[in-house]
Amino acid sequence: MSIEARLNDWHTLTWEEIGRLPAAGIDGALLPVGATEQHGPHLGCGMDTEIAGRLCRDAAARTGVALLPALPYGCSIGHSRRWPGTLALQPKTLIDVVKDIGDWLHASGFRRLFLVNGHVTNAAPLRCALEMLRAEHDGLMVALVNSAAISERVRARHFEDAGDWHANAAETALMQAIAPALVREERIEAADDPDRTTESVFAHPVNRTSRNGVTGYPSRASAAAGAELYAWMVDDLAELITRGMAEEPPLPHSYFEKTDESC
Repeated sequence: MSIEARLNDWHTLTWEEIGRLPAAGIDGALLPVGATEQHGPHLGCGMDTEIAGRLCRDAAARTGVALLPALPYGCSIGHSRRWPGTLALQPKTLIDVVKDIGDWLHASGFRRLFLVNGHVTNAAPLRCALEMLRAEHDGLMVALVNSAAISERVRARHFEDAGDWHANAAETALMQAIAPALVREERIEAADDPDRTTESVFAHPVNRTSRNGVTGYPSRASAAAGAELYAWMVDDLAELITRGMAEEPPLPHSYFEKTDESC
């Protein structure tokens, strides 16, 4: 299947234009899922939504799949109420929101949904929504892609300075490169805070692991490093989408079909 390289932005398309996409073989859509949460003293609270939205927009323009409006809220309850700025959804709320979106997407004729997650702890609720969607809609294929782990090289860069990273060198560099208005350069040098979770058995909330909302070393960031990382992310996400648009299930069995094979 040939995918037309253009931006099919759901927000700007008419219902007729949306309806023509599956008929033309473009039955895939990207849903960017971000968050609104504190990102230390040096990054704006919209960082996760910024990266998810921009990444999906650039990958959609390259691959031709439909771009759904970004979700700006996520499961950020682990950030506690120690710092102002976080606006969090309960996990069950995020599950319901994404499930509803997937239901309506399926009704519009789409059969491939890429959930592109820009916030680490959205992953569990998104996986639950994935399970529910594919169980209800036979033939709907759903992929969950975490932006910091699109590929091994992207993952390695994110984890360079902390295992439990947040607002660290990688995230700071990305914003320096693609959204400098979200960066307070004068606050970066003093924002470093080490990862205190390396020997932890339990998953502690951020108020008990960080002094300022940061885990990692944003002082090591540079716009050049961010530009390189972002280019990798777009390239690797576009390649994953292209493979996904050509993929069919390994076997053709219906979800609801009972086997007639003897045990």
